[in-house]
Amino acid sequence: MKKEIGVLFVFLSIISLWGGLLFGTISSFQFVFPDFFEFIPFFKNRPLHVSLVVSWIFLSVVGGIYYYLPKFCNLPLFSKKMAIIHVILFVITGLLIVGSYFMGKFGGREYWEFPPVFSILIIISWIIFGLNYFKTILNKIGQWPVYMWMWSTGVCFFLFTFLESNLWIFPYFRDNLIRDITVQWKAYGALVGSWNMLVYGTAIFVMERIKGDESIAKSKLAFLMYFLGFTNLLFGWAHHIYIVPTAPWIRYLSYAISMTELIILARIIWTWKKSITDAKKEFHFIPFRFLVASDFWIFFNLTIALLISVPAINIYTHGTHITVAHAMGSSIGINTMILFSSVLFIINNVIKQEYTQIQKSIITTGYWVVNISLFIFLISLIVSGIIKGILVAENELTFQSIMQKINSYLIVFSFAGLGIFLGILMITYYPITFILKYWRKK
Repeated sequence: MKKEIGVLFVFLSIISLWGGLLFGTISSFQFVFPDFFEFIPFFKNRPLHVSLVVSWIFLSVVGGIYYYLPKFCNLPLFSKKMAIIHVILFVITGLLIVGSYFMGKFGGREYWEFPPVFSILIIISWIIFGLNYFKTILNKIGQWPVYMWMWSTGVCFFLFTFLESNLWIFPYFRDNLIRDITVQWKAYGALVGSWNMLVYGTAIFVMERIKGDESIAKSKLAFLMYFLGFTNLLFGWAHHIYIVPTAPWIRYLSYAISMTELIILARIIWTWKKSITDAKKEFHFIPFRFLVASDFWIFFNLTIALLISVPAINIYTHGTHITVAHAMGSSIGINTMILFSSVLFIINNVIKQEYTQIQKSIITTGYWVVNISLFIFLISLIVSGIIKGILVAENELTFQSIMQKINSYLIVFSFAGLGIFLGILMITYYPITFILKYWRKK
């Protein structure tokens, strides 16, 4: 039986997600109970959590692209050997990064806290993936669907922004504070835009396949979404650099662009959801549900983002737990829900059978546990952020006293995070077992 390399990427993505959630849950409890699980301290848990969750996003997207192109787009991969080299490099790099964190060897920044030398392996693996991807899709004759444009843009700009995020290693950037901060946060903002391109392209692909209507990916609305997403990738980072002296209109424009992008995505999913027949909803029951959930979290996140973009409110919220809530709402509520839809769509296609009623019940229960826990998780962050912002502005209490005031909300946040972890284990247990059975077949 011929094995699909994309399925291996999906398997690794779920393993990365499990690891990221485990370390994230531990670090959240360490944040409120400093003596909790001292075997792995907080300063190691946090980068482990961030790196593994980012790996989940990229592995699941890349796995989807490797699977969808030959299976659904009639575009055999240019080189299966390059795909194998890609996954081997990814695994080796991942093990080196995780190992360096456990040993307390850092040296990088924010998303990339590992020693910068490991970035060379990431660059090589991404170049291999990019060459394989473009050599494959250039065989497509005629109008490209919008998801191919999105994937193409995401592939190119991830490599560009990743290189840009490492410019701090050169003294020209590192030795000038304003230049360093501007380039660094410009790179991170555009980096998120690059993976949004990959994720949103995947969402449109799955919607097209569930409905069985290729016009979705060739509509004017879909290409408007692409245009806005690309504009956001180029300019939407500006609202990340409030502490850098820039003209206010630049920040306002960048916020408006990012908000418009989400509104269009919400509109596409909402219109698509109403157009799906009951028969197709039932057949694609589980992937369908996760796309619907992502639509709810888009509106939730839009509400937060619009509020914190108001200057009078932003004075109190910037740098508080509300900013964390906005980031978590995007990465879990929007991106992860879309990627679950893609991963489960792939699993359905691989096993060629419906889930049993028990399996459906467990995955559905996990779905509700994750979404309810996420709601509590975000609300606790928002409330603690509001209280902290007001108390900091009043400047009457010490930082320690302020943290004591919001500690009870952070405890709720930690237990809600545990609920998210348990719910995701319920959602992904059967997909992992199905993949293992698939890989063992001759």
